[in-house]
Amino acid sequence: MGVRRIKKPYRVRRKKSIFRSKFFWFNILFLLITGGFIYLFFFSSLFQLKEIHISGNQKINESEIENLIKERASQNFFSLLPTNSIILVNLGKIKKDALETFPQISEISLKREWPNKLVAEAKERKPVAILCKNDRPCFYIDEEGVIFEEIFQVDPGYLLIKNLIGETPTKLGETVIEKEVLGSLLDTINQLERNFKIEIAEFIIYSSERLNAKTSEGWQIYINLKGDLSWQLTKLNLVLEKEIPFEKRGNLEYIDLRFSRVYYKYK
Repeated sequence: MGVRRIKKPYRVRRKKSIFRSKFFWFNILFLLITGGFIYLFFFSSLFQLKEIHISGNQKINESEIENLIKERASQNFFSLLPTNSIILVNLGKIKKDALETFPQISEISLKREWPNKLVAEAKERKPVAILCKNDRPCFYIDEEGVIFEEIFQVDPGYLLIKNLIGETPTKLGETVIEKEVLGSLLDTINQLERNFKIEIAEFIIYSSERLNAKTSEGWQIYINLKGDLSWQLTKLNLVLEKEIPFEKRGNLEYIDLRFSRVYYKYK
């Protein structure tokens, strides 16, 4: 007679409550801590932009720069929630926009001062000459060859450059003359005034290669813009020193420096 096996009764396992799971409470804690940090850094008043300090501006109104910074600093967190958190401020974009909006500014530096202050230091362009397309429009031009401000009355205290070629420049902040060329022209003025007491009344650009310098004595200097300007200036100095005495300069019509040999003509 065989042995009967008695089956054990089936027991239903009770599911463990999620609230007793360590993993669940760890995730809740993680979310709370993360949310706390997000609120602290991006939405709490501690890091909201409250103060903007601007220096270096002279012609540009401080409020104009401040308004631009405030506008660019205001943004939406994940495109949803508005915030002015100093942590999220894109300094590079503000700098780029400021230089495009204010052509009078050549440089601007921005830095954060924690917890809620931005410091902006601007460097404005300084005019070294005036550039005119024929007679109008006229612009101040800085040492970099950049036009940055339209003017309606020519200041005799600045070198006048008349550009008779190309399109009329209209966009402030554009480079209209190469820095090296402008530097050489300014050097020419300094040397002529220092060595020969000759003042340049104006420069006239006739083509991409030819520029005339009109002296206050009435005669002109013809310069090749594509040539070596320093060598042309050296030749001018030699001719004035050795061939054209001071008492004859009033009868000059021009000195032509554009060729290997210097040519000059009396009236």
